This record gives sequence, structure tokens and C-alpha cells, in this order.
Amino acid sequence: MQLELRHLEAVRAIAEAGSLGRAAMRLGVSQPALSAQLRRIEQVTGGELFVRGRLGVEPTPLGEFVLSVARRVLGEMDALTAGARAAAPHPTLRLGCIQLVLVDRLFGHLEEELPGHEVDIAIEHSATTLTRMLGAGKYDAILYAEVGDHEVLLPDGLAARTLIPKEPACVRLSATHPLAGQEEIELADLAGETWTTLTDDGDGGPEAMTDVCLQAGFTPKLRYRIADRKMRWELIAAGRAISMCQPTSPHVEGTVLRPLAGDPLTERIRIAWNRAAVTEQRAGLLYRAAGRAYLDSIPDDTFYRTWWQARPELHPVLD
Repeated sequence: MQLELRHLEAVRAIAEAGSLGRAAMRLGVSQPALSAQLRRIEQVTGGELFVRGRLGVEPTPLGEFVLSVARRVLGEMDALTAGARAAAPHPTLRLGCIQLVLVDRLFGHLEEELPGHEVDIAIEHSATTLTRMLGAGKYDAILYAEVGDHEVLLPDGLAARTLIPKEPACVRLSATHPLAGQEEIELADLAGETWTTLTDDGDGGPEAMTDVCLQAGFTPKLRYRIADRKMRWELIAAGRAISMCQPTSPHVEGTVLRPLAGDPLTERIRIAWNRAAVTEQRAGLLYRAAGRAYLDSIPDDTFYRTWWQARPELHPVLD
């Protein structure tokens, strides 16, 4: 057997994940299949590449050598792919996004800003996954959020720009909830509620939510982690949970969206791109399209339009 790129990707995934189980999930294979593949790789390299340590699997000296070569080879292949795509006359833009509300309105603006260009948009549930896939060359650009003081770490070779520097989090609850009739809600009044959130957003949201709730005098009871947005809305409409949401979230039958007094929790919306695959001009057009999509998502006659219009320093620069 000869080593192939997929073998090098497996070695890198195991080292980065720190366990065969997590690496198998990232690679989309079963743990037994990955274990068997690792044994075949070790037969070619002539020894063990990983040993079990205190914090999971750790590379052996041989594993460190193979891993360093694997990272270099895979990095060069990513650069080759990105460079070839950038040199193409009309390369397809591969855009990865987390479940941001503006994505719903993004398609039309991308067609206007990038006429004649094909755009592939994929939704992920984790900012960590987005940045990893961007660094690996699977995406050309990504749209993601950072909640509170959390900063998403970006691999080398990427550039980033903040689209919306500050956006207040709101709470979505059932239209029959006792607090649904209030114009704004004190966070402390939500003590004892059951919360739902995304499965693995990687944007610091759950940690930041816990921090602000602790400051308000209670620990949030997080019971449901649900990736499907429609399922989350149905759960909230049934009165079984509440959730933090963007203020630009659309109306959902059976629920209401209310601001939190004092804006205790905010987030940033950012764009990142691979410099080798996306030119500065193209990145600027993507920024314009996303900015226009965000402005379109601000609802009329709600608290957020008033909040937004009073803060022009937060508006995206589209000229």
C-alpha cells in the first residue's frame, strides 16, 4: 500500500481532534474504520504514530514527523487548488455560513454583485467547523458570528472583516408566555426557564449566555440542543423552551421576539476568506452583498429598527 492524501488527512484529523472518535466524526467515517485505516498507515510508516496520553491520543516521535510532512503536503495541495481556482476566469464562489438570518436574503444580492458567477452556499452548525474547512480549502469564504468577547481563531492565510460590529441578542418565547406582552424583558425574570440552543455553534454563544445569566443571578437550564431551526421554533411555540435569537429573526407563528433590557448579550457578524482563492475586489463585493442582505433583514416597525437607526457607527460601509 502507498500513502495517499486521504491517509495524510486522517493522520492530521486524529492529531487535531485528540481522539479517534472525534476524528472519525470529522471525517464522516466510523471509529472502527478509522482505527483499521490507522493500522494500515502504521504498517507503511513502520511504527506507531499515536499513543494514548492523559488528554487523549498523542503523536509519537514518528507520528510527529509524519504529521509535519502531512501538514506541509496538504497545505501545498490546498494552495494549489486555491491558486488554480483564483486563476480561473469565473471561479465558483464556495461560501460556508452558519445559520445567520441574513443568509435567507443573500442569494439575490450575490447575483447582483457577482453577475455570471456561480455560487455554492452550504450551511454548517459550527463556526469552528467553518474556519477549519476554510483553512483546508473546502470553502473560499465564510460568514459567521462571535458572541460576547469570544474570538474565532482563524488559520494562517485567511483574511477577515467585520460586517456588523454589534447586534443585541433577543429572547424568543411562546406567544402565550406570561412575559410575552412586555415590550422588553429583564434577563433576571427568565430564571427557571428551560432554554434551547444550536447543537455546536462554536461562536461562544452558550458560554456567553451562561455568563450573563450568572450576572443576572441564575444559572440557565439548557435542555435542548437542536440544529434544525424549524424544530426549535416549534418547541418554543409549544411553550416548552425559550431561546436567544438575532433581532432580525423573522416572525414565527405562535412565538414572539422581545429585546432584553440593557442589551446584556451582543454578537458580531464577520466575513473571512482565503487570500489565495478570493481577491480583495471579490471579497469587497461579497461584503457589499452581505451588508445589503443584512439591511434587508431588519424588520419594519419593531424595536430593532429604532435601535439600529440610532447607531449609524454600526452600519456596514457599502460605498
